[in-house]
Amino acid sequence: MGPTLIVTCNSCGGLLMAANEQKTRTCPYCGSRVDLRRAKKVASANTAFEASEILRDLKSRKGFNR
Repeated sequence: MGPTLIVTCNSCGGLLMAANEQKTRTCPYCGSRVDLRRAKKVASANTAFEASEILRDLKSRKGFNR
């Protein structure tokens, strides 16, 4: 498995993770289909675990704390 990307949803701006090989993904926040080739890439990580750590940090900076 290749790198894991963190991208923003084109509709709502939510952050989501996707495998580098994926072409589309459904946004878990608004339900819209995100074309990963055109989505804004925020970060990349070697593993899904690293990506989840980065995503957690980015969300906490944006004010999405639990």
